Order: sequence, then C-alpha cells, then structure tokens
Amino acid sequence: MRPFCRALARTRPVLGGRRESVVVARGRAAFARHLLTSSYIEGPSTPPLSLHTLSTYFDEVLLERYADKGALIARQERPRAYGGPGPLEHGTQGGRPDCLAWSFAEFDVHVQALARGLVQMGVKKGDRVGVVMGNNSAYAMLQWACPRIGAILVTINPAYRVNELVATLNHVGVSTLVVVPQIRSSRYLSMLESAIPTLASCRPGEISVPELPELRNLLVVDDTHTVGPGGHPQASDAELQKIVQHMKCVVNFRDVLAWDRSLSSDKELEVAKRTSDKDDVINLQFTSGTTGLPKAASLTHSNLLNNALLIGQCMRLTQKDIICNVPPLFHCFGLVLGNLSAWAYGASVVYPSPIFDPPAIVDAVVHEKCTALHGVPTHFLGVLEEIERRGLKRADFKQLRTGIAAGSSVPIELMTRLIDKMGLVDLSIAYGMTETSPVSFQTTPDDSIIMRTESVGKPHPHVRAKLVDEEGRIVPIGAPGEICISGYLLQKGYWEDEEKSIAVMKRHRDPDGGESTWMHTGDIGVLDEHGYLRVVGRTKDVIIRGGENLFPVRIDDRLHFHPDIREGASVAVPNEKYGEVVGAFIVREPSSGSKTRLSKEAVRTWVAEGMNPQNAPAWVWFMGEDGVEQTELPKTASGKIQKHILRGWAKDLVAKGIGRTNGSK
Repeated sequence: MRPFCRALARTRPVLGGRRESVVVARGRAAFARHLLTSSYIEGPSTPPLSLHTLSTYFDEVLLERYADKGALIARQERPRAYGGPGPLEHGTQGGRPDCLAWSFAEFDVHVQALARGLVQMGVKKGDRVGVVMGNNSAYAMLQWACPRIGAILVTINPAYRVNELVATLNHVGVSTLVVVPQIRSSRYLSMLESAIPTLASCRPGEISVPELPELRNLLVVDDTHTVGPGGHPQASDAELQKIVQHMKCVVNFRDVLAWDRSLSSDKELEVAKRTSDKDDVINLQFTSGTTGLPKAASLTHSNLLNNALLIGQCMRLTQKDIICNVPPLFHCFGLVLGNLSAWAYGASVVYPSPIFDPPAIVDAVVHEKCTALHGVPTHFLGVLEEIERRGLKRADFKQLRTGIAAGSSVPIELMTRLIDKMGLVDLSIAYGMTETSPVSFQTTPDDSIIMRTESVGKPHPHVRAKLVDEEGRIVPIGAPGEICISGYLLQKGYWEDEEKSIAVMKRHRDPDGGESTWMHTGDIGVLDEHGYLRVVGRTKDVIIRGGENLFPVRIDDRLHFHPDIREGASVAVPNEKYGEVVGAFIVREPSSGSKTRLSKEAVRTWVAEGMNPQNAPAWVWFMGEDGVEQTELPKTASGKIQKHILRGWAKDLVAKGIGRTNGSK
C-alpha cells in the first residue's frame, strides 16, 4: 500500500503561498516505499515550510487570490452585526439578508478595524488578550487581529468556574478580556463582579483591581441579538443591559472597531507587521487537562500556519470547500484544524451555532452545502441521531465528502455509518496534542477505512517521530512505546513554567550525532513497517494486570463494536491478587433494537471473546444506573474522556461493591 503516492506531475502551491512545479507527494511516495526496521520515522521534506507570519499570509496570499471568495458564515448572527461600511463592491457575501456572511475582503475590513481599535485601547505587542466565548465572528476577527498587532491571543475554556477563570487570567497576565454575556448557565460578567466587587466601579480602560493586577480592559460581545424566524433580529436581553449599565468598566465590543483608515494606529500596525517574526508567540492554548490542571502552550506564527497548511493538504482542501466547524474555538481543534486550515486554502468556514447543537449543525450542512464536517466521535453521534430523527438520507448531504475526526479513536462502525448516512468518504483522522500545534500524524483520503479506524495515519512533512521505552531507547517495529515528536511544530514551552516545559521537552541525540528537542507526549503507540501509527493509550492509563500491560484504547475499541453500547471506557481498578484489573464504564445505545437488556456479564463475555481474556472487565458500570448518577462519560471540551475522573469513580464504586462481575472474584 502506498497511500500518499500520486504519479502525476503538475503545478501546485507550496506552503509559502508561492507556486512551483513539483511531483505531487514525490517525497511521500519514496517515504511509503521505505519499510521501517525500528520505531523511528521522518515525514517528507516537501513541500517546504512557509516563512510567512499570519498577517503577511493573509495580505499576500488570501487577499491576492480569494478577496471576493466567501470566508465566513455565522448562521446565528445578524447581518452587519458590527456596523461599519456596507458590502464591498467585489464582495457578495455581505449582501446576504439572513445572517452574517463575509468575503475575505469584508473579513479583512473587520479585522483591520478591530486591530486599529485595540491599538487605540493601548494593546501592544506581547500583550495577552483573553477570550471567553463560543464560536462567533468576534472570535474569528480576534484570531487574525491579535497577530496583526503582535498581541497574544489567549483562548480560555468557557466552562471554567470563576476561581479557575481568575487563576487563568493571572497565570498568563491577561490585560484585555473579551467575553460574551452568557454560555449555558455561566454568566461571566456577574461571575466576575461577584468575585471582584470593586470591578464594577472601575473606569473603562482603567481597570485596577488587586485580584487581577494585569487586567485593564473588559470587552463584551453582545450576542443576545440572535437571528429569529425570517432573518429578523430578536429582542435584546434586558438583564444584559442592566449589568452593562451597572458595570462601568465594560466596553461594548462593537464600539472598539475603528473604521477610519486615516488614523495613526494604521502606522503602528504597519510597523508591527514589518517587525513581526514567524517565531513570535501569538497564541496561548491551554492543554485539555485529562490528568490535572491545564498548562498554557506557547505557539508561534510558524507553528500554527504550517500546521494548518499541512492539515489542509492531507484533506485535499481547495477554495471550493465549505467547512462546518463544530469544535469549540478555544480548543486547537476548532481554532487550527477548523478555522485556520480552511482559510489557508481559501475555503469557507461555517459556524452553525456558538455551542454544540445537533439540529443547527444539520441545518448548516444541508443549507450551506458544506463539503466538510469536523468533530469528535461524540459530536458525530449527536449529528447522526438528529439525522435519524428527521429521516434524512445520504442524498441530502450530496456535497459532503470530508472532515476531521479527532479527540478519541473512531470505531469502524461509526466510520461506516458516517459514510453510509452522510457521505463522509474522505473523513480524515488526526493525531496530535496542543503542544505540537497540534497535528503530527494524519490519514488521507487514499488510506483504507481500516487504516483510518485502526491508525492515525503517517507523520506530516517536516515531522520526526519515535517510540521509546522507559529508558529512552527506540523500540522495535510493532512494540509499544511512548510517542515522541520533534520538528517545527513544537511549542516554545509552557508559559512561564520552565520546570514543566523541561519535564516533557527533552534534548535527545539524533541518529546523525546531533541533538534535537523532543516532545514526550505521554501517549503509548505502536508503529508498523509502513509508518502507520496506532495510539493504544496513555502512559498513566495503562492497566498492569499481573505484570502484563493492557491498553485501554484496544479494550474501548472492542466495547464500541457491540451494537448495544454507544460508548465505553476502561480504567485500572486496584486488585489484591493481580495489582490491577479492568473496570469498564458503559453508555447504552438508546436506539438499540436488542430484545434483551445488556448485562455486566454480557459485556465481560463480549471482550473476552474478542481479545485476550485478561482484557475482560472484572467490574462493569452502566452510566445512570446502579449507583452511577452521571449519564454521560466525563470529557474535555475536545471530546477526550477524562480517565482520571473515571478512576476516582471506580474506586468509590468498588468500595461499595457495585459493578462486580464473575471475573472480579
């Protein structure tokens, strides 16, 4: 199998936005022919990496090629939500009456106006601009406006409690904070005022409170004017108006945009553009925190732009594509794999809703004729349920062809349903972590369904990877080892945390005798002779039963094959005889047509018959039943199951004797 090979010579863009004649995937063809003998691999060296910053790429590539092409559709926002000039002559998107829609030229006008306004507020190079919002056009503008200034965009999880939010703002020294009034039950202005009562009396732009010593500006994006039936705006939230009047420090985000191009701030922006370097940090993204408190990964222009370009290359993206971007923008999945990889190729991005909403997603895919849909398995399951509820057929999604699934493994049954029900024949699987910008391995449309469910593909160009044992030695092909990554995609380090940076970013001797920095991912993988990587678990999640290593990912994959199981997650449970045994948390499949209700013993038997019997769960718990109050598995915002939480639940349940199977005796 040579999945990356194309025997066709043609002219194509390289990562810097230039054009030159190349043999498509020439490097990958040679790469595929070379069989590996140890778990060390280097991705192709072509195409060359881009030397652009985000600002120069937008100006010199996107505007030059795609100015009048659609860039962004926010289906639940009003047209011309920020005022300013009317639709541009060569931009057709702004004339759309039902929702906010911008061409790249119109997008640029808004980004420039926001950058000017932020400069006038005193935001300068190196300042941290925090964002607590769902997926909306303001977030999209900030993604480009902050790098244009040289400011650092700090993407913050909207689910944080007020103490977590305050701690995060202080950890990275946020000086400007941008929020929406509310997401679900979190009312951010009220939260901040309750924690910091003196905040309300501060003057706009002159915030000075000891609890947040770096904070100066608090901006609110009024998203309460949602689009109603027929495209007419609904009424504003009176409670929001009351809070804004009470909190004198708050500035309306819309008022920040400066439309006058003659202002001196344009000169400052031009200086910032000339002095920006591709290796400047422009984004702080927080790790998912599956095992503890999140850390802030420091990412550069080069990290993000090149990773986005290579992601899009694997997906075969073009300017004709329309991406339905479902994952949250505060996470690298939504921000890089969703936004940036699409825009890098002149493709359009659609936000169906600020937060996950299956009906809105299905509406967006159908009505906007989306060609790509991103998500984690949980997202896709919710969308499939909505499709079945409506009785839609594959013909209703005839434009849909691709997308990215990440966050956790995709069972072959789910992949098959996505192809059969939605036509996602080219769905790509991506592997990575926040600290690697994020993607290091990815499948392509040429890979078989088996390889797209059992593996995460091959390494991107300009990426080196190796699997090592506990002593740091490279393991043989087919043997499990910790995945280590090196190359342009490595973060600069955790923000102001040298100790944690050094703990995972280590200098190793290279085969040629030199030295490089390698990111220790904490993931356990297996590499085959063709360069395909299988991720089998986390180092902290491995179950050691009687001295034998059992990998939860493999057990979870077996559980997912059962027709009566929607989701399953296995964890280590302490055991006096074996040290540890397997425990499994199960979410039942609600649409199962089975006449008999799935039992704990049936789950155990299912695993024992499908793989080594040592992997069979000794303890089984059904979510929402038998002492388990929660109905869903705990997950991060990117869809990763939080195994450390499940281990805590398992310990408590075992102490009560709940969930025992015959295998626990």
